[in-house]
Amino acid sequence: MPQTLQNLKTLTLMLAILFGVSVNCSTAKAAALEKAVLAGGCFWCVEADFEKVPGVKEVVSGFTGGTVADPSYKQVVRGGTGHFEAVEITYDPEVVSYDTLLSLFFRSVDPTDAYGQFCDKGDSYRTAIFVSDPAEKDIAEQARANAEAALGKPIVTPILPAGPFYPAESYHQDYYKKDDLVLTRFGPKTKAEAYKRYRDACGRDQRVRQLWGSAAAFAGS
Repeated sequence: MPQTLQNLKTLTLMLAILFGVSVNCSTAKAAALEKAVLAGGCFWCVEADFEKVPGVKEVVSGFTGGTVADPSYKQVVRGGTGHFEAVEITYDPEVVSYDTLLSLFFRSVDPTDAYGQFCDKGDSYRTAIFVSDPAEKDIAEQARANAEAALGKPIVTPILPAGPFYPAESYHQDYYKKDDLVLTRFGPKTKAEAYKRYRDACGRDQRVRQLWGSAAAFAGS
């Protein structure tokens, strides 16, 4: 075999190996991302809060915990499907831990309310943590116990087995930062403006500060 051809084959093999290593590293890095599913009342608010957390890559608003496949927003808020408004948080555990996310979660909601959150009442607005394995369940139970001890009041937030998570309609995703107009009781407003007015009127931050004081997460941020 001519030396030039041999060198070419060697170079091609090395490039193939290097490409394979690169692909495998990228895949391993992507596979390292993990997910947490939390229900904390209005999913617009929970999405807006957790997208501020370093290490969180994406937050999707949606529904989980019910009996109807791929429900619409109208079906869920009307009741009868058993779903919670929830978010699916994709995060890098090398930057933020599951335990930290749960600590922030408890301190950003009213975990003493079994009937909803703030101005929103009904089954779909209840708080919950959805766990996918025994390790997550153990961490969630410890986080709940720690939060209960810190709060000094009984916490009613259940820890439930994870099931299918259904993303809500695109209309609801990133609602808090969109600039398209919607009609409100205050007249036409951007979604971002409408969100701010809703959050303030609903008393979310005020109640969280009342419960948690200086430990309140996200309140007013």
